[in-house]
Amino acid sequence: MDPHLVLFDVDGTLVDSQHMIVTAMTRAFAAHGLAAPGRDAVLGIVGLSIAEAIRALAPAEAPHAGLADAYKNAFHALRMAPDHHEPLFPGAAACLDALSARPDVLLGVATGKSKRGVAAIVDLHGLHGRFVTVQTADDHPSKPHPSMVMRALAETGVPATRTVIVGDSSYDMLMARAAGILAIGVGWGYQDPAALRNAGAHAVVETYEEVAPTIARLFGW
Repeated sequence: MDPHLVLFDVDGTLVDSQHMIVTAMTRAFAAHGLAAPGRDAVLGIVGLSIAEAIRALAPAEAPHAGLADAYKNAFHALRMAPDHHEPLFPGAAACLDALSARPDVLLGVATGKSKRGVAAIVDLHGLHGRFVTVQTADDHPSKPHPSMVMRALAETGVPATRTVIVGDSSYDMLMARAAGILAIGVGWGYQDPAALRNAGAHAVVETYEEVAPTIARLFGW
């Protein structure tokens, strides 16, 4: 049985981390005496690697490397706090269960998070052993570069024609297009569904209950 690969973005797709992201970015800018970007601007860059996100948000003359380090430190501190809260979106766990139950499906991650960040999410939600390939910003250029997808294909041996990514940003959709795979946009994330369609989404879903049936339709199961 030829396997199919389903890749998931993390922030805005699997977990709702918007409070953590906005708070960490606000603290990072404050640490350097800079006015913080607005909430919408911060959420608009979710999906990019932190270095690219800082370049998009900060003035050209700002200390970009220092801001990136301050953001990482702030996010880590928030994660270590007793009230750390990065919940799975409703229906995410059941969707992962349903897809994992299929013998012809492999699951993976392609995210702008760090390896440490993904490990924290896996620990928090008991997702150990779910993902056969995990691609993070630590080892790749920022989305929409297709490097994460290409490495995932190489690691699993699944061709692009049997691979789909589920993501909430235009960067996910553009990455999928560049890699020659299918893309499903999610309407509960941090970008407008119209932006996902314009970036090349093959489908946009509004709930996790729609994800598995949409994958089945796109693959002709």
